[in-house]
Amino acid sequence: MNAMLVLPAPAKVNYFLHVTGQRNDGYHTLETLFVLIDLADTVTLTLRDDGVIARSHDVEGVSADDDLTLRAAHALRRAVPKRAPKGVSIALTKRIPRGGGLGGGSSDAATVLLGLNRLWSLDLPRALLAEIGATLGADVPFFIGGDNAIGRGVGDRLTSTSVPTAWLVLAMPQAHASTPEMFAARELTRNAASAKMDVFSEAYGRNDLEPVVRARVPAVADAIDALRKVSGGARMTGSGACAFAAFAKEVEARAALAALPRRLRGSVVCTLARHPLASFAS
Repeated sequence: MNAMLVLPAPAKVNYFLHVTGQRNDGYHTLETLFVLIDLADTVTLTLRDDGVIARSHDVEGVSADDDLTLRAAHALRRAVPKRAPKGVSIALTKRIPRGGGLGGGSSDAATVLLGLNRLWSLDLPRALLAEIGATLGADVPFFIGGDNAIGRGVGDRLTSTSVPTAWLVLAMPQAHASTPEMFAARELTRNAASAKMDVFSEAYGRNDLEPVVRARVPAVADAIDALRKVSGGARMTGSGACAFAAFAKEVEARAALAALPRRLRGSVVCTLARHPLASFAS
């Protein structure tokens, strides 16, 4: 067994996000299509024999108490304390914008769980890793699942699905949209009808949170509008702040990126058929 693993933590976009209701505990029920993309953070796990779980270096803007990579490692150890006696040093290289609706923190946590499953020689089933991941964030089970998927419930009831390969232009404004604040907005539509099929495209549906975020975060509205001018259509991902437009060919996506205003940070990414660590659990 290698004493160190260097692993990707890919981002996701939501091709659509419909808010279908609200539970008595305050959580909203959703219907969404999660799609993996090749923009990724890098997580480096180095085995320790002293039992310590620690960061190799600080992460800007993230305290140790709030670091989902550390919380994931501790959660895994608590789940199987007798089988995980060793420790780990965790180094995180961020490329996914924080607070962008791309799932970076959740993906980092999932990669730690999948990576430690191998580094600590645990051989835990994917279902148990997803159960542990759900205690860290609603999107974590998706990243552990391995496939693009339709999410229902609070996003934790997943149905694997295939999605045609597409090139996406990401517009990444220098803005942050608070997920709790957006879901708490009075004007948020909470009664979207459930889809009766499990086959979708990037043009299906909408993001019910988009009008709420647009009204509250002008930079997000500007990014969506700018991207729509250079594409056939664009929408926000997650609870913001990033937006995306899909293209069948890379050359078309790069032409659209070049046409965006210089004030707006952007990138071209490609969708993934499966999570790169899908083989780390069964």
